[in-house]
Amino acid sequence: MTDPAAWRFDNSLIRTLDGFFVPSAAAPAPAPALTVFNDALADKLGLPGHAAGKEALAGWLSGRDTVPGSDPVALAYAGHQFGHFNPQLGDGRALLLGEVIAPDGRRFDLQFKGSGATPFSRQADGKCTLSAALREYLMSEAMAALGVPTTRSLAVCTTGEGVWRDDPHHGAVLTRIAASHLRVGTFEWAAAHKGQEAVERLADYALERHFPERMNAPNRPLALLDAVADAQAALVAKWMALGFVHGVMNTDNVTISGETIDYGPCAVLDAYSSGQVFSSIDKNGRYAFGQQPLVCRWNLYRLASALIEAIAAVNVADTEQARIMLEQWPARYDAHWLREMRSKLGLAAQQEGDIALAQSLFAAIEGQSCDFTRLFRALSASLSEGYGAVAAELADPEALRGWYESWQARLGQEPCDPVQRAAAMEAVNPVYVPRNHLTDAALEAARSGDLDQFSVLLAAVSQPFERRAGLEQFEHGAPDGSPRFVTYCGT
Repeated sequence: MTDPAAWRFDNSLIRTLDGFFVPSAAAPAPAPALTVFNDALADKLGLPGHAAGKEALAGWLSGRDTVPGSDPVALAYAGHQFGHFNPQLGDGRALLLGEVIAPDGRRFDLQFKGSGATPFSRQADGKCTLSAALREYLMSEAMAALGVPTTRSLAVCTTGEGVWRDDPHHGAVLTRIAASHLRVGTFEWAAAHKGQEAVERLADYALERHFPERMNAPNRPLALLDAVADAQAALVAKWMALGFVHGVMNTDNVTISGETIDYGPCAVLDAYSSGQVFSSIDKNGRYAFGQQPLVCRWNLYRLASALIEAIAAVNVADTEQARIMLEQWPARYDAHWLREMRSKLGLAAQQEGDIALAQSLFAAIEGQSCDFTRLFRALSASLSEGYGAVAAELADPEALRGWYESWQARLGQEPCDPVQRAAAMEAVNPVYVPRNHLTDAALEAARSGDLDQFSVLLAAVSQPFERRAGLEQFEHGAPDGSPRFVTYCGT
């Protein structure tokens, strides 16, 4: 038995936020097996790794054996789902084991997904399929490698039992790492069920945990709103710069920390379209690619609504500051997005016309069947090869000629060695992303017991910026004539 101190648990949420959780326990896994384990992440967090033995890890991270020092609970939260408020959601298939303290002193949640029913399961089984667990593992680790704030994945264990969805699947438990699992929906739940005092307590806890530099602000609930607004603006700007579609931006899927969470019906763009939707349940395109900044702001209004009484209790005049903050949020988002786009386009200095230049690029490629990821690598290649490298990515080879000349003129205003500029662009524009068709193929093979495709794809997207021999298949979207790609929640 490992010393509980090896897991470095220190469960501040349980000490501080009584009433925001319900003690629960994982369903014992009958025959657990360790499918994939993130040794690098375990080492970073100071957690037991493969040296503890695969059998021990499988027992702990499947729910069969108690993780030493853990105190598992299911968290309560509410949420606006596709615009409609559900006052009672909560961890229906997840368990917060506790918080671990990494060697560098940072605090992280350790959570199971798929470990069985909880008091919030609403008659569901609380289980997870192997495919869904591996999908989140792959996507979250790819996003981390791309430099996007995200939850991480420590392990996937099969449980030795079947899970029925539309057809039978292998059951699995994902172990997720997060800065915390506090959500906009957590504040909505507190406001709906507990009232102002609970919201104030939650706000203080969230601020101290995620934005401690703001704890001395005159109005701490307002300071929290401002911090989350900025963190979410920065996050969604990164999504948009990489062609990532979250797919289900409900308020229960929006973290206070500013991390990407809940990789259900997510996908990456192949052919660019601002209206691209992949999710099978997003019938009206609410969470389409181009809608994500708008939805982010809408979700922040929901956070403001939950915080408004606490803000007013400090200073009623600050409610107007909250309104102005959200009214001006698009400019804040634009600043983050433009920072991302300048890097992608090889621009080091700031000029007034840069946002128009970036926006006109996407207007020009709409309808061009232009691969989002490949386009930006083609732009860097064009610094030595000329416009032909870009033209090869377009349905109409001349569609970007005018924009390209404007971009070249802009580059000329800040002279730089083309080789150095191309290298800087290639350091932020990936070669490899978790392509939708390749991800599906890898998961289907894993379902049949073959993890080779998954392992190769994971290795590719874990080092996304450096082109490597033998990985050419990972540089392209789905072949022409492939069926429309559809994603599902994976529950």
